[in-house]
Amino acid sequence: MKKLALIFFLLTILISAQSKVSVTFRVTASSVADSEGVFIVGSIPEFGNWNASKAPLDKVSKNIWQKTFQLDKNTLALYKFTKGNWLFEALTDSSTIPSNSILKVNADTTINVVINKWRDGSNFKIIGQITGKVEYVKNFEIEGLKPRNLIIWFPPGYKKNADKRYPVIYMQDGQNLFDPKTSTGFVDWRADETADSLIRRGKIKPVIIVGIYNTEDRSAEYTDTPKGHLYMKGIVEKIKPFIDSKYRTLTGRNNTAVAGSSLGGLISMMCAWEYPEVFSKAACFSPAFKIDTIDYVKNVLNYTWPKKNLMFYIDNGGIDLDARLLPGVDAMVTALKQKGYKENKDFYVYIDKAATHNEAAWAKRFWRPLKLFFGAK
Repeated sequence: MKKLALIFFLLTILISAQSKVSVTFRVTASSVADSEGVFIVGSIPEFGNWNASKAPLDKVSKNIWQKTFQLDKNTLALYKFTKGNWLFEALTDSSTIPSNSILKVNADTTINVVINKWRDGSNFKIIGQITGKVEYVKNFEIEGLKPRNLIIWFPPGYKKNADKRYPVIYMQDGQNLFDPKTSTGFVDWRADETADSLIRRGKIKPVIIVGIYNTEDRSAEYTDTPKGHLYMKGIVEKIKPFIDSKYRTLTGRNNTAVAGSSLGGLISMMCAWEYPEVFSKAACFSPAFKIDTIDYVKNVLNYTWPKKNLMFYIDNGGIDLDARLLPGVDAMVTALKQKGYKENKDFYVYIDKAATHNEAAWAKRFWRPLKLFFGAK
C-alpha cells in the first residue's frame, strides 16, 4: 500500500512538472542607472498583475537583465517593461507607448527584448482628473476573498435632488475607470467624462457607477472558478446590498447592469447569466468568452431552461489580443442565437477592427452601452 502511494505521489509530481514550461526573458536595455532596475509588468501574478514594481528581472551584466519563470503550459499573458514605475515605461524606438506584448507559451522558450528608450518620468504629465463627485470605500471585505476598494461615481444633481433614485452599473477593474493616477499606464476609461457628458446633454438617464477594484487574484476571480463564483456572490450578497443601503439607488433588476473588459467582460457576462434576478444587462468589452482553457460558451449552450430575460452589449477590437478573442466572441454570438436571443433586440455587437486591447480603446466606445442601457426617452 505504501509503495502504491509513493508511485502515485511521484506520478503526480511528474504530471505537474510536465504541465509547466520555462520562459526566460532576456532584456538588453540602455539608459538604466545603477540605482534602477528593469521590471516585467503584466496580466498574471508572476508578472505582478500590472504592478509596475513587483516583478524585477535580475541584472546579469551592464546592460542585460534576465529572469526565468515557470508557467503553466498554454499560459496567455500580456506584458510590458518598466523601471519600476509607470512613469518610466519602456517605449518604442520612435518614442511612442507600445501596445501590450502577448505571451502564449506551450514549450520552453527564451524571449529576447531590446529597449532603447524609456518614458521620462520627470517630464511626464498625467492627463485628466476625475470629473464629478466620487466616494471611496476602502478594503471592502468579501468572505473567502482578498479585501478590495470600491469607488462610487455620482451623476450630476445627485446631492441636490435628495428624493431621486438612480439606476446603477457595477464595473470591474474599478481603479481603471475614472482616475488616470490609479489606472494601468495612467490611461483610464474616462467613464466619468463620458457619463457626465451624456447625462448633461440629455442623452441618458442619470446613473450611478460603482467601480470594484480588482485584487492580485483577478484571474481566478474573473473566471469560472470557485473564486469567481465567490466574487459574483460577493457582488450580489455584499456589495449591492451595501450600495443600496447607503445610496439612493433603484434596486430592481431592470435598473441594475454590470460591465467590464477582457476577463472583466467574461465575469460581467457570467454575473448576468448566473444572477438574472439581480442584473438585467451586461456590457462585455473584449471579453474572454472562449480562449485557450477558458470556455464559457459551453455554459450557455448547456443551459436548457427557459430563455433568460437579459440584454447584452458585446464589444471587441481587431488587433493584437482582441484578434485572438474574436473567435470566442463569434462563438458566444452563435450560442446566444441558438438559445433564442435576437441580435439588435436581446444583444448588440460592435466590432472595431482598428482597435486594440486597452483602456484607451474601451474609453472610446463606452458611450455605446450607456446609451443602450440607460438612454433617455
